[in-house]
Amino acid sequence: MAATPSTMVEIGTPMPEFSLPDTVSGSTIDNNYFDGVRAALVMFICNHCPFVIHVRGELVNVAKAYADKGVKTVAISANDPTTHGDDSPEKMAELARELDFPFPYLFDESQEVAKSFRAACTPDLFVYDSNRRLYYRGQLDDSRPGNDKPVDGRDVRAALDSLLAGGPPPGVQRASLGCNIKWKPGNEPDYYS
Repeated sequence: MAATPSTMVEIGTPMPEFSLPDTVSGSTIDNNYFDGVRAALVMFICNHCPFVIHVRGELVNVAKAYADKGVKTVAISANDPTTHGDDSPEKMAELARELDFPFPYLFDESQEVAKSFRAACTPDLFVYDSNRRLYYRGQLDDSRPGNDKPVDGRDVRAALDSLLAGGPPPGVQRASLGCNIKWKPGNEPDYYS
């Protein structure tokens, strides 16, 4: 199974502005969603990707475990539903309800938000501090479909724990690996190879 890595944006980069519809509630979610939080977790995921399917239970667990600690989470899908019908807003809402996502599941129809975050794959995870500066980016943990490593969220949990304790960003941050974002024809970003 071919895998695309995260772009590993520079630590300290400001969170890009975004304003996207939540596929479940229909409401618009933007950066103000993170007002007053201790940390923000932004996850680029989708419905069909086997890498996401492999870890999505733990993505839900992490969001639930850290919600009471001042961490808010959003998930975003930027995949083109004309080529990947399972990633349509309607199917996204169905999955979010079925798995009881404790976070908004946003649809980036234009794919401009994914580009502004320099997202490359699903899952691609970004943790921001209370000033909305990038603190961690990359993998959830070492588990991949078929490698028999535990899906435990180790890397993201360690980053969130360090951030909440006032510590520095983890010195070692590993790129996530997953399916490439399914860009619309002609819309592939220049950072993507």
